[in-house]
Amino acid sequence: MSTMAVDGSSVAAEVPEADRVRATEKATQHILKQMESDPAAIGFRLEVKRTGCSGWMYVVDLVREPRDDDMIFRVGDELDIYVDEKSFGFVHGMEIDFVSEGLTRQLVFNNPNVTAECGCGESFSID
Repeated sequence: MSTMAVDGSSVAAEVPEADRVRATEKATQHILKQMESDPAAIGFRLEVKRTGCSGWMYVVDLVREPRDDDMIFRVGDELDIYVDEKSFGFVHGMEIDFVSEGLTRQLVFNNPNVTAECGCGESFSID
């Protein structure tokens, strides 16, 4: 998996493997399938926003146009994950997975930086 910045700046110079944002094969295939429904989509955005009972929550979307402060993590040959510089401080080393349990299917964020999560699972905190 490679890492680059949209504008070629040194902000996203080679990030150590352990700090890169990754996705499992199941998550990659799920995201790529979602992208098929939007011909303008060029990747998957992962952001962190202040909210919720524990302080932070993940916000995901399809990318139609890159931002100047995006770091781009290439997963396999087909998927680019876009993370802005501020969010990267919260998600470095994260692995995105896709889990099916019964009728529930969802992306799961395995973030080694999280120190606590709220009871409903919607938000998290990082010390």
